[in-house]
Amino acid sequence: MRQGGTVLLFVFLLFCHKVLSQESPDTAKKKSYEELQQVIDNSYDTIYLKPYLNGYIQKAKKDNDPEKIYRAYQNYIYSSAAQLMLPYADSLISIAKKIGTNEKLGKAYEHKATVYYTQKNYKEAMDNFLAANEYASKTTDESLKHQIKYDIANIKFYLGFYKEALVLFEQCAAFFDKTANRGYINSMNSIALCYNKMGKYDLCTVANNKALERAIKTNDKSSIAYISFYEGINEYGKKNYAEAIKKINAGLPEVNANDDFANETVAAFYLGKSYRALGNNEKAMAYFKKTDEAFRTKKYTRPDLRENYEILINEAKKTGNIQMQLYYVDRLMEVDSVLNANYKYLSGKVYKEYDTKALIAEKKSIEDELTNRKALMVLLYSAVGLLVTAMLLLMYRYFKHQKKYKERFEELMARLEHQQKKAVNIADGIAVKPEAIAETTAETRQAPDINPEVVKSVLAQLEKFEAKNKFLKKELTLNDLAAVLNTNANYLSKIINYYKEKSFSNYLNDLRVDFIIELLRNQPRYRNFTIKALAEEAGFANAQHFSKAFYARTGLYPSFFVNEMVNVYTNAVVSE
Repeated sequence: MRQGGTVLLFVFLLFCHKVLSQESPDTAKKKSYEELQQVIDNSYDTIYLKPYLNGYIQKAKKDNDPEKIYRAYQNYIYSSAAQLMLPYADSLISIAKKIGTNEKLGKAYEHKATVYYTQKNYKEAMDNFLAANEYASKTTDESLKHQIKYDIANIKFYLGFYKEALVLFEQCAAFFDKTANRGYINSMNSIALCYNKMGKYDLCTVANNKALERAIKTNDKSSIAYISFYEGINEYGKKNYAEAIKKINAGLPEVNANDDFANETVAAFYLGKSYRALGNNEKAMAYFKKTDEAFRTKKYTRPDLRENYEILINEAKKTGNIQMQLYYVDRLMEVDSVLNANYKYLSGKVYKEYDTKALIAEKKSIEDELTNRKALMVLLYSAVGLLVTAMLLLMYRYFKHQKKYKERFEELMARLEHQQKKAVNIADGIAVKPEAIAETTAETRQAPDINPEVVKSVLAQLEKFEAKNKFLKKELTLNDLAAVLNTNANYLSKIINYYKEKSFSNYLNDLRVDFIIELLRNQPRYRNFTIKALAEEAGFANAQHFSKAFYARTGLYPSFFVNEMVNVYTNAVVSE
């Protein structure tokens, strides 16, 4: 008696300490939002949390802060008794409408849908998930979109569309793998359940092991227990009945602690089946009746639990208990009506309002991509068209220039042949008087005011200068040449301008170009020289000056002239 009194006194003191440690809403609301939220996040005792929840919302309303009021109702939903969750979810939607953002509305409807889902009210859950999806689709919140995708996948799983659910769960797992450990664990658990229902028990174990690895890494004890529970159901599929019982029972305390009546019902059903497979019919029947009780009190069932009533009906037949047989037949009919109603409603919703919308969105995405591709192709074709046009113009100009250069080359060669014949005639005595140049030019231009004897002397020396190829000397200037000719630069410049009809620079360049042309015509080895080497040979400072001078003299570039010379003499040799 004394010992019992001590225990009661300890409990009483503990209770008093807990009550006294609580703060009133007025005291709590003096704390910061962060301090209040920390207490709310770290406790699951609804009685203990009440003043902090109330303090948070009173503080938010006093500050007239819609965002904080929104957070307050979020806190209330998951920190209140089950019967208060929906009213708080409605309040959350109401404040979300005032805030007016698609993200807040999407999350608010997703919270309400989750409350309905945990209560196994799949019809209302589906409607609110679809509303949440409608708002979420207009945001860039990928986390919210994938959470809703996960919720829709659960509905598909409930309906038995395991392959379709699997695809969605895999997408969620890929996303949450890098963003949320619990989201990843839940997605992998769901993937495992899909494989289990599809009879792929080994793949189910692989998925469960991946979830378990992450749960252990993050020290998520609740998830570790649930994974054991789910793997126990999978062991039944593998016909490892004793292992199934062991693992289901290992996870069951966590299921019971969470008041998870759905999984409590599933546990009873699979424990019953496992004991039945092991030949312990009496224990099996106790679990089957417990499954029936869950439907009778909670109206919870799902397609695989239907078998429970088939087993109970057959057992009643065996024992000759007609009254119980009739009772379970009525129960089975009621289960079928619930399943049929839910299945018809949910399947219609999931296909018409979710899958069809997803298809429409995908169709639009494809159409947009095709439109973009068409636009890109138009741009590409336009660019290609412009490029081809530009290339054709360049080719046209190239061939036009090549044709023009070829005509110039032929004219030049003909002129050179003519000059060569003329030179032969002079050698034979048929010569033009030297004074003819002066006479011809004197008719049209004013001769320089220089002593004719000086002019005659300079012109004679210039002939020797040209004949001996003195012009090949590099860096030869007007002053240099004047000194060599024993005259002054001014006289020399005027004589060259008048009698040669060009500036000293052009006179020198033309002599050098003519010299190279003769080399190329008469000495084949020079046709193998580079332009730079030919420039050096002619006394030019560099290849650029040589090319410019060559073009000014002939209307051709030296590279073209050399190639044509090679072609002309190659063809001539072939013809011979």
